[in-house]
Amino acid sequence: MKDVSLKRLKDCMKRAEEGEELTIGFLGGSITQGSLATTMENTYAYRVFTWWKQTFPKANVHYVNGGIGGTTSHYGVSRAVTDVLMYQPDFIVVDFSVNDEADIFFQETYEGVVRKLLSWDSKPAVVLLNNVFYDTGLNAQEYHNEVGNWYQVPHVSVRDTIYQRMKAGEYIREELTPDGLHPNDKGHKLVAEEIEKFLESVKAELEVEEKEPVFPKAMTENAYENAKRLTIREISPKLCGFHADTEEKTGHLDHFKNGWIGKKAGDSIHFEVTASCIAVQYRKTIQLPAARAELVLDGDKEKSILLDGNFDEDWGDCLYLEKVLHHGEKKIHTVDITILPEEVTDTTPFYLMSLIIA
Repeated sequence: MKDVSLKRLKDCMKRAEEGEELTIGFLGGSITQGSLATTMENTYAYRVFTWWKQTFPKANVHYVNGGIGGTTSHYGVSRAVTDVLMYQPDFIVVDFSVNDEADIFFQETYEGVVRKLLSWDSKPAVVLLNNVFYDTGLNAQEYHNEVGNWYQVPHVSVRDTIYQRMKAGEYIREELTPDGLHPNDKGHKLVAEEIEKFLESVKAELEVEEKEPVFPKAMTENAYENAKRLTIREISPKLCGFHADTEEKTGHLDHFKNGWIGKKAGDSIHFEVTASCIAVQYRKTIQLPAARAELVLDGDKEKSILLDGNFDEDWGDCLYLEKVLHHGEKKIHTVDITILPEEVTDTTPFYLMSLIIA
């Protein structure tokens, strides 16, 4: 990898050799969460954590997994602190390469993630992971790795390794993944091995001195580095029919909590936020039919946005994120959401999880 700094990673390994306490963290989507592995111990993330424990037996090593299925770096940048960074990690693997689209918007939100991790007080060593769609070879790694190169952060690519070996006939797709995306136990093991190969190569040259890279100015407009997620814990909107969810959230995978619920036509909720970027996060559900809502920004009903709670996939409810404003004027904006009338009755209620602002 060209112009990569390994100083943080080597410093982390040296502290591990000396028997210090370390926290190994992961931030990403469903593959990072461990989807389709039979047990937690068979996931790529836990296998990499196990590598740290076995390689540095004197160290007291802790595990933090901030993977949430079906989520992008847009959501990731808003939850990086609560799901990973608050544990003061020393090493973090980041992967949103199959959830982010390959475009400049997600390059900007991804840069926000990378900058937030690198600037955290614990100074974690960061490694970017590029998973892949095994049927097509598609992912967002060109956009993501451009960010990595800008910050001299190393990256490990499944597309450039395991996927190429599969194309060459070493494996068939079904050996690695039943759905063309999420690895099975063997697939997770191979992903972990690629990360471990990289870590072993760094450990083999631990005594070669590295310089800490200068933290550069942002590559993109970088509007999302300080994105905030607003739930019932952070903001009190005006409720007209909507009600705040009173169920307690039990953890970062207990998704549909700390939000607001609208049940009948005309129920509405009104926010006032100061931001230049706004998105709403709501539930798209497989429990059909589901309520739909209309969002109006700054009173402009001619540009209203439909928030459709009906999900056309079958794998489960989705933490859907809808962009409302991107690189707008930073000022006080109003967001009004109103439940629409439906021809059918007994719809699944509309669940508004949060606003994400930057």
